[in-house]
Amino acid sequence: MATTTNTDIPVLSTKVEVVDRLAEANGSVKPFVAPKDDLTILQYHPSFGELLGYSPTHSLLLSSEGTSNNPFFHEACVFLPEHDEVYITSNLLQSTTQSAYPTILISRVKLYRGEKDNVEKVDWQKMRPPPGIDMPNGGVNYQDGILFCAQGTAASGTGGIYYMPRGAPPKAMVTNWYGRDFNSVNDVVVTNDGCIWFTDPSYGNEQDFRQRPKLPSQVYRFDPKTGDLRVMADGFGMCNGLCFDLEQKTCYITDTDQIHGDGKHMKQPATIYAFDIDNRYETPFLVNRRVFAYAAVGFPDGIKCDLQGNVYSGCGDGVEVWNPAGTLIGRILVPGGVANFCFDGEDDQWSAAWNLRSRKALEEKIKEHEKSSVPLYLDVAG
Repeated sequence: MATTTNTDIPVLSTKVEVVDRLAEANGSVKPFVAPKDDLTILQYHPSFGELLGYSPTHSLLLSSEGTSNNPFFHEACVFLPEHDEVYITSNLLQSTTQSAYPTILISRVKLYRGEKDNVEKVDWQKMRPPPGIDMPNGGVNYQDGILFCAQGTAASGTGGIYYMPRGAPPKAMVTNWYGRDFNSVNDVVVTNDGCIWFTDPSYGNEQDFRQRPKLPSQVYRFDPKTGDLRVMADGFGMCNGLCFDLEQKTCYITDTDQIHGDGKHMKQPATIYAFDIDNRYETPFLVNRRVFAYAAVGFPDGIKCDLQGNVYSGCGDGVEVWNPAGTLIGRILVPGGVANFCFDGEDDQWSAAWNLRSRKALEEKIKEHEKSSVPLYLDVAG
C-alpha cells in the first residue's frame, strides 16, 4: 500500500495540572475536565512530577481525523529500536466495497529524528497481515522481529501466536489448546526465560468474525523450547493486557469485562489484578491474586511497567499511572483515550501517536546509566 509522509510535527509544551487529591475526593473542587483537542497531564503525586521532569512536551505524529473514520491506530504498538519503527494494528476496518471486510491492517511507522532526538518526520505504511496472522491484535518484540496475536477467523484452525521475522514468512508458535482453538488471542509478552505468555478473551466472537468460544477467558504460558503449554490464570470476564515488573516477581493482568459487543456493563470489572510469581518445581505459578487498581475512566487495556515498578495502562481517558503500591500518581489525558502503547528504550522520549519529552529524565538517564524511567509510545484509540 502507498506510504504517507508527515513532516508537520511541531513540538508542543504539555500542560501539567497538579491535583489536590483530598479536595477532589471530598467534592470541594470538581474533577479536571480535559480539553477535547490537546494533551494534558494530571499529577496526583510528587513522584509523577519527578518522572515528567521540568518541562514535558508532546508531538502528534499521525492522525486520520478528518480523512477517515477507520480506527487505524489501536493495538500492538511495538517499537523496534534498531530500525526506529513502530508497528500498530488497527481495530476492525470497514469498507463500502465487496472486498474481504471487516479486516485488520498493520501500520508500520518509520521515525526520522532530528535535533535533540525529536521526531521530525514519519513514513506511515498500511500493510495487510501476512498469511496466518488472521485479524492481528497485540504484539511484542521477539528475536529479530515481532510476535503477533492472531485472533483468527470464523474458520477452525485459525488464530494463535505467530512470529513474524523481519523479511521472512511468519512462523506459527502455538495455535491451539490440545486440539481446541483459542478464542481470540489478545496480548502477549515474553519473559526472561524465553517463555511466551498471552491472554485469550472472546472479543472476536462478540465482533462477529470469530467462532463461538471453546475455552474460558484464560492466561497461558508457552515454552517454545519444549512445547509445554499451561493455563496460568482464569476467573476473568475478559482478560486483556498483561505485563511483568522488572524483576518478574509480579504479574499484572487487566480485565476488561466492562466492555462487550453489546455495549458497556458498568457493574463488571474494569480492573487490574496483580499476582505474585511463585516458583515451584522450577516452574512459575501465579499466586496471591489481588485487586491492584480500578480505572478512573473507562477500562484498562494495554499495560506496562517502567524500571521503577510504576504501572501504566491505556484507559478511557488516556494513560493512567500507578506506583507499585497501587496508588494513582498521574494521568496522561489523551483525547479519545488510549488502547495500547509501548516504551522507547533508546532515549527518554515518549512518542508515536503522542510524543512527550522530559529533559530531566534524559539527564537522569545519563547519570544513572540507563536506570531512569523509560518513556513510552502512546497509541491513541480510534
